[in-house]
Amino acid sequence: MVTGATGFVGAALARTLCAAGWQVRVLVRAGSDRRNLRALTVETVPGDLTDAPSLERAVERCDAVFHAAADYRLWVPDPEQMYRANVEGTQKLLEAAHRGGVQRIVYTSSVATIGLPAEGGPGTETTPVSLADMVGHYKRSKFLAEQKALEAAAGGVPVVIVNPAAPVGPRDIKPTPTGRMVLDAALGRTPAYVDTGLNVVHVDDVASGHLLAFHHGRVGERYILGGQNLPLRDILLEVTALAGRSPPRLRLPHGVVLPIAYAAQCLARLTGKPTRISVDSVRMARKRMYFSSDKAVGELGYRFRPARLAFEDAVRWFREEGYLS
Repeated sequence: MVTGATGFVGAALARTLCAAGWQVRVLVRAGSDRRNLRALTVETVPGDLTDAPSLERAVERCDAVFHAAADYRLWVPDPEQMYRANVEGTQKLLEAAHRGGVQRIVYTSSVATIGLPAEGGPGTETTPVSLADMVGHYKRSKFLAEQKALEAAAGGVPVVIVNPAAPVGPRDIKPTPTGRMVLDAALGRTPAYVDTGLNVVHVDDVASGHLLAFHHGRVGERYILGGQNLPLRDILLEVTALAGRSPPRLRLPHGVVLPIAYAAQCLARLTGKPTRISVDSVRMARKRMYFSSDKAVGELGYRFRPARLAFEDAVRWFREEGYLS
C-alpha cells in the first residue's frame, strides 16, 4: 500500500513497485488529481490520513506499507492542517499498519530533518539536530513525524526511514516547491538568486531507494536518498540552458530578499493565493543544504544519476504537458 501516490514521489514509487511486479494498492483522497495513476494498474482505496477507519481498510492484507504522503508546502495559512496530516496522520497510519500485521513499513521523511554541520560540509544521518533547529512548519512537522516513526520502531514496529533530498523529474503535477523552482527558471521567471545550494536527486532514484530500503534497510534506521550537491546558481544555469532562457545574473543578499518574502506572505493572506517566496524559504537558504548519501550507498546499494538528467527529464515533461506554453 502506498500513500501519496497521486503526488510526485509517491507516484514515482508506485510506478517502480508496479514495474517490479508488486500488487499495489493506493490511498486516494476525494478530489485528488489522479493523472499520475492513469497508466498504472493499481487498486484505489478512498481515504485520508486523518481518517483512521480508511487507513485500516487501506492496509488490510498488505505485506508492506510505503508512507510517502505529506503536506509539502513552505508556507501555509493554517499550519494546523499540516501538523494533522504530517504528524497525526503518520502516527495513525503506523498504528493501523502495526495492528494489521504489516511486515515492513518504509516511511518517507525528508532531509529537512537532517542536521547541517556548523563548520560546513554535507549533513549525514548522525549530524546532531533538534526541533529547535527546524525552520518553519514544514520542517517542524516532518521532524515530529519522524520522531513518531523512530518511537514506533523502538516499540517493535518494523519501520525503516528514508530521507529524500530535493527530488526533480517528470510528473510533478502540482508542482512541489522544488519543481516550482525548476519551472520558474524554465519560464524565465527567476531574474535573481541568493547564495545557497541544494542536493538534487532524480525522483526515480528516490523511488528505487524506497524499494532498496524495504529489502535491505535496518528497522529504526534513517537513510538519506540524495544525489548531487549543487549551488543554486548552477542549478538555475542548467535549467535555463535546457529551456532556452537567459540565466539570472543578479545575486541578492539574504537581507534584501527577506523583506520581499514578508511582503509576499502578507499579500498571500489578503488574496488567499499561495506565494512563491516565503520567509521560511529565505531563512533556510542562509545555509547550503548539502547532504551525503554514503550510508544508503553502502548499506542499501543505492545509486543516483547526475542531476543534469533530472533537469532534462523535468524540463521535457513540463514542456510536453504545456507548463512552458
